Amino acid sequence: MRPLISTAFISLDGVVEGPGGEPGYRNSGWTFKDVEFVPEAFEIKVREQKESTAILMGRISYAFSPVWPDMEEFADYKTMPKYVVSTTLTDDGLVSNWGETTILRSLDEVAALKETEGGPIIIHGSATLNHALSDAGLIDRYHLLVFPLLLGAGKRLFSTTDKDTQKLKLVEYEAYSNGLQKNVFDVVR
Repeated sequence: MRPLISTAFISLDGVVEGPGGEPGYRNSGWTFKDVEFVPEAFEIKVREQKESTAILMGRISYAFSPVWPDMEEFADYKTMPKYVVSTTLTDDGLVSNWGETTILRSLDEVAALKETEGGPIIIHGSATLNHALSDAGLIDRYHLLVFPLLLGAGKRLFSTTDKDTQKLKLVEYEAYSNGLQKNVFDVVR
């Protein structure tokens, strides 16, 4: 089974909205504005590109895909297959210069994708999709870069669904001079 890895820039209070400056969110750009850049803290992002074999995202996060194909720091993602989970996106809404992209219409299709041959599938952004995948027990690992910020409001990574406790196992961690923390958790089943 292919592991499904959720990767996120996240504030200490769980907010994942607008980390890179996306419009419409009061604290947009919080990963750059308020925390000193320390290159070694982002090593995991480089590793994710080398280790993952497909990208999964929701429709809202996919809306930023026109920018990614031309970004040098995301060059490794250009050729790997992309999957967008959406009930409303159509093929004519797909970016043409970013390689193979498939629209998945349900969580059952995501579960079926996990059963195919291949390596890790990485989930970028997509708070709503993360909630649904977590609630369905489909996420296998979390790669979290935790920023020493309390943003108060905004979309959060974790679902607020009333459900049984989900245990996690910390498999990698590091703290950096700027207060950023890397936490990698495997989901315990």
